[in-house]
Amino acid sequence: MSGELDLLEAARGDEDAFAQLVGPYRAQLRAHCYRMLGSLPDADDALQETLLRAWRGLDRFEGRSSLRSWLYTIATNASLRTIERRPRRVLPVDYAPAADPHDLPADTLTGSVWLEPYPDGELGVADDLLGPDARYEQRESIELAFTAALQHLPARQRAVLILRDVLGFSARETAEVLETTPVSVDSALQRARKTVGERVPARSQQATLRTLGDSEVRELVNRFAQAWESHDVATLVAMLAEDARMTMPPQPSWYQGRDAIAEFLGRWPLSPVKRFQLLAISANGQPAAAAYILNEQTAAFEAESIIVLTFRDDGIEEITAFRTPGLFPFFGLPGQPPAEPSDGPAPT
Repeated sequence: MSGELDLLEAARGDEDAFAQLVGPYRAQLRAHCYRMLGSLPDADDALQETLLRAWRGLDRFEGRSSLRSWLYTIATNASLRTIERRPRRVLPVDYAPAADPHDLPADTLTGSVWLEPYPDGELGVADDLLGPDARYEQRESIELAFTAALQHLPARQRAVLILRDVLGFSARETAEVLETTPVSVDSALQRARKTVGERVPARSQQATLRTLGDSEVRELVNRFAQAWESHDVATLVAMLAEDARMTMPPQPSWYQGRDAIAEFLGRWPLSPVKRFQLLAISANGQPAAAAYILNEQTAAFEAESIIVLTFRDDGIEEITAFRTPGLFPFFGLPGQPPAEPSDGPAPT
């Protein structure tokens, strides 16, 4: 702590020292903004606003709270201001009923509507930076189901639940961040936990993945990728749970059940005229693949979607294909796949 205090003094007016001071918090602040906003670009904008406000306000920071609490106060309020300016982010299952796979998919909806994936390799949260009241392990707190559930909370309830249950802030610390009372915090937390509890599975994705084991998960992802690349709809559908879902934001159409998904895949993304290459990655603490599609005019594969897989013991529960090529740079992914494709995607 004395080292941080020394760095704090040095950081007043020194940009390099300031960068060192906030460096240990940068990744977790970004993840915090993402949980609040459900969007990578919005999270990065909120993070930049946070760091700018912290830099400009450092001379006024008197140390009555911890540096961590002060930074989260700025980040939380930056996120709350963003929420006031745009609608909440959702997944297609929250937007419209399941579609008929025999119909044309609905037109793409653009704008600040859809939840986006998160490159969980950049979580960067060490256990010693969390408070003692944290209820969620860090990868659980970034899973798609949990992040989607958060977006259904009123903004301040969302902030309370994240601060208390994800980051382990006390009721008093949370009240200071939000300029309210511990009693109000406890009341909001109770309501938020009820709403989220009704929307997330009883078993986290992390628990399921631990049960399957790393080698089994890698094999399943490889099998999925090979089936996708070879247009093997039968093999791919056999990997699904009976009530599986497939969604493709920013398209609102989504499909429920093996038969509907098989019909849709055969008609559209895995029709014989399309060719894909998939690269195994991870997103939101879950197995995922970066999908590249062949552009027939240029004869080159181009970024197409980030496909996030949600597993259950009985198979893949959900395929969420984020068809937003602009997300690839956020994952450190190239615009085109490696020149020499392997027999299957390499595990990460």
